[in-house]
Formats: sequence, C-alpha cells, structure tokens
Amino acid sequence: MDRLDAMRVFTRIVERRSFTVAAQDLGVPRSTVTDAVKQLEARLGIRLLQRTTRVVSPTLDGEAYYQRCLNILSDIEDAEGAFAGAKPKGQLRVDVHGTLARHFILPNLRAFLANYPEIEIYMSEGDRLVDLIREGIDCVVRVGTPQDSDMIARKVAMLDEVTFAAPSYIEAYGMPTHPDGLDGHRMIGFRSSATGRVLPLEFTINGQVREYILPATVSVNAAESYVSLAKLGMGLIQIPRYHANADLETGQLVEVLKDFPPTSTPVSVLYPRDRQLSPRVRVFIEWVAAVFNQKS
Repeated sequence: MDRLDAMRVFTRIVERRSFTVAAQDLGVPRSTVTDAVKQLEARLGIRLLQRTTRVVSPTLDGEAYYQRCLNILSDIEDAEGAFAGAKPKGQLRVDVHGTLARHFILPNLRAFLANYPEIEIYMSEGDRLVDLIREGIDCVVRVGTPQDSDMIARKVAMLDEVTFAAPSYIEAYGMPTHPDGLDGHRMIGFRSSATGRVLPLEFTINGQVREYILPATVSVNAAESYVSLAKLGMGLIQIPRYHANADLETGQLVEVLKDFPPTSTPVSVLYPRDRQLSPRVRVFIEWVAAVFNQKS
C-alpha cells in the first residue's frame, strides 16, 4: 500500500474510531487496515493511535498527523479535479431526511450518477443530529434552522408550510376560521429530534408569527407517522405543501386556516467547518441546490 492510500486508511480509522468499521467503509480486509497503520507508525517513528477494547483514538501526534493528512488528500483531489475532463470519483456518504430524499433526491439521482459515474453514494436516512466526522458522513441534508455551529450550512430551499386536517377531523371538530378560535381543537404533536419537545403550531396574524400549543393525544418524531395520524382524523398538523400534494388530490387531507400560514422552513446542506470540501461533495451540494431550485 502506498503512502497516500495509507493516509486514507488512517484518516478513516480516526473518523470511525474503529479498525473494523474503517475496513468495512473502504472495502478492504481488516488486516490490510492494521498493516497500513503499523507501516505508518514504523515510518514516522511515532505512535499514531491509542487502542482499547472498545474504541480507537488518536494520540496527540496522531491528531496532528490526521489534520496534515486531511489537507494533503484534499489538495490532491483538487489538483486532479482541476484538469479538463477530470470528474470527481470515490465514495460519497450522505444523510438525508427520508421524505426529502424520496420526493426530491431519489427521483433525480439517476441523472447525477450518469454525469458522475465514478461516484458511489451511500445514503442513510434520518433527521437526528449527526456527528459527521465520527460517523464518516460527508454531508447531511436537513429541514429547519441549523443549530450546530461546528457545521457550515448552505441553504438550498425554503419550503412553504401549510396547516392540514382530515375531512373526518373537520366533521368532528368543525372548520376553524381563525387561530384564536382553536379552543376545543386538537393537534398531533411532533417532537423535535434536537430538543425532544413538541413543536408548537405557527400562524402568521397581521404580519406577526404566533405560536399555539393544542392538546395532543399522540406525539411522534417521524414525518410519515405524523401525516398518517392526520389522515386518520387525530388532529391538525403543519407540514411542507409538497408532502401533502398527493393527499390533497385524493381528498384525504384538506387545507385549513390558509389565510394564516406558518413560516416557511429552510432546507440546508451541512458539512464540517474545519474540513475542505472534496470535489465529489462539492458537486453533490451544487446538484442538490439545483434540484430544490427546480422543484420546491
């Protein structure tokens, strides 16, 4: 294994805190990963990693070497990508909110891969907080206002939010005409993955955004369950319009309080602040921004 490949192995071990997981990520035997680190440590004459039965972590020298490796590998990728006709390649690991993935990203993914055939994508789904470095993720696509100051966030879209209910709910509780007349109504609680708290309903009244908490028999933390409960008549919900288009057409959901819309919700791509973007991450972010610009 040459020095550059050994550097790639070493950086993956540091990020994943595991020889075994790093080997799985890179598609090589664990013994290859172990030998690469031994050769690096022998060549440098220092100990790079501290090994315990549960976790692998860099020594002080290992942390310094890790940062230098990141810069070197990034510079090499940029240098190779600067030549005419050269296209990004390699594995790209992204984490995307599942509903966004199915509506915006997956339908357009074939075109992206046709343009960049040497990029291999691993896509996980979620809306939880992700430790990108530790989990080996290159970037995440998230809904809502980013809170993590360690990440750079590029806003790629603003999604119109709408209040919905099922016809059966309207039949049972009546059609509300003003947010101040919601006494006796119910909502389905949606718990934030960041705080664990139920998010309030938002309504814009005379240019001012006001929040309302209604009784909620059920609260969830997954978008699909949130919408499914609404279609069963369990309460009011607020979701991006795109998510409800099909249910509006079939009559399973109806829009309520349309004169008092919630605030729009940003969609952002987040990536580590202290890491230079690789060409494959850069082209993916540009592509995601273009997709949302066309469809949102």
